[in-house]
Amino acid sequence: MDRAPSIVAAAATPEPVVLPAARPLLTRAGWTAFLVALVTVCALAPVLNLVVPADSPFHMGEYAVALIARIMCYAICALAMDLIWGYTGILSLGHGLFFALGGYAMGMYLMRQIGRDGNYKSDLPDFMVFLDWKALPWHWTFSDSFVATCLLVVLVPAAVAFVFGFFAFRSRIKGVYFSIITQALTYAAMLLFFRNETGFGGNNGFTDFKRILGVPLQTPSMRMTLFVFTGLTLLGFFLLARWLVTAKFGRVLQAIRDAETRVMFSGYNPVGYKLAIWTLSAVMCGVAGALYVPQVGIINPGEMSPANSIEIAVWAAVGGRATLIGPIVGAFLVSGAKSWLTVSAPEYWLYFLGGLFIVVTLFLPDGLVGLARRLRLAGAAALEAKAP
Repeated sequence: MDRAPSIVAAAATPEPVVLPAARPLLTRAGWTAFLVALVTVCALAPVLNLVVPADSPFHMGEYAVALIARIMCYAICALAMDLIWGYTGILSLGHGLFFALGGYAMGMYLMRQIGRDGNYKSDLPDFMVFLDWKALPWHWTFSDSFVATCLLVVLVPAAVAFVFGFFAFRSRIKGVYFSIITQALTYAAMLLFFRNETGFGGNNGFTDFKRILGVPLQTPSMRMTLFVFTGLTLLGFFLLARWLVTAKFGRVLQAIRDAETRVMFSGYNPVGYKLAIWTLSAVMCGVAGALYVPQVGIINPGEMSPANSIEIAVWAAVGGRATLIGPIVGAFLVSGAKSWLTVSAPEYWLYFLGGLFIVVTLFLPDGLVGLARRLRLAGAAALEAKAP
């Protein structure tokens, strides 16, 4: 008789919840690939460009340096897109706006660095002299400070993204409606920046940059310095993104992507999570734009065109969403193909881009990285089936 209560109590005692083991930031193969990329960016590329003679077949020319650096900037944007689209399920068609905002913030500083070396020998930028401006507008106040410019590169895209995201996510706008609104936002900003009275150079934007931190931009050493810094930024953002998606924060993001209503019933507020990752992705694009401008030498409202924002989504889709490495691969493949096709067959480039997006959507929903993963698993299964 005395054993019955103990049996009931034992049956009522819940079993302890066993949480899954924390995933490593990178596997051994992942760390090996990361170190190879780090050595390539910081040591191999500078040696091939600055040390190896120009007549050597192993010399890395200035065109290759500029092209790879530009694609690395694009890869940062693709990585940002993967965080919000691949892991959170938010498709943005307006991330070109944040890229351009970071680029304009850096462009304003570079224009002030020209000093009196412009065509009009004035302290004002040439386009302001041409438009008969007498003084700098208020939003150019801190444009002569590199530290203030670096802060603006981060804060301006973050502020725009936070305000827009707060109202959009609080109103529970999602899906295709959110994508259309983001595209409308970047298109409206492009029309605004085209206007001369805004003080952003109008249709021509900013160009003819001379120096950064007092050092000429056109020297091989400065170009390679920007190349290395861009590569380190890309690798740093990759580690940050990897850390986020493997942590509890990343698991909540994926739960929001798959079943947002259930996440709300579980006691989580999706608005805060979506707003945080949305703002971070905007900052990443802003930093990419700031690195892009001094290496390309120009920034104009065309960077805000809807086509540019759609292209960022194409990079993520082609490489493979929710993989982190996939969008980087997609940015290199698609941008490299674009650089080749716009020279050899410029009239067919847009057809190629559209056809590629359709093929990936219909036949490769997991992108190229997902295809490689399936082939690897199929090969392993075949070997296992053949084993005695």
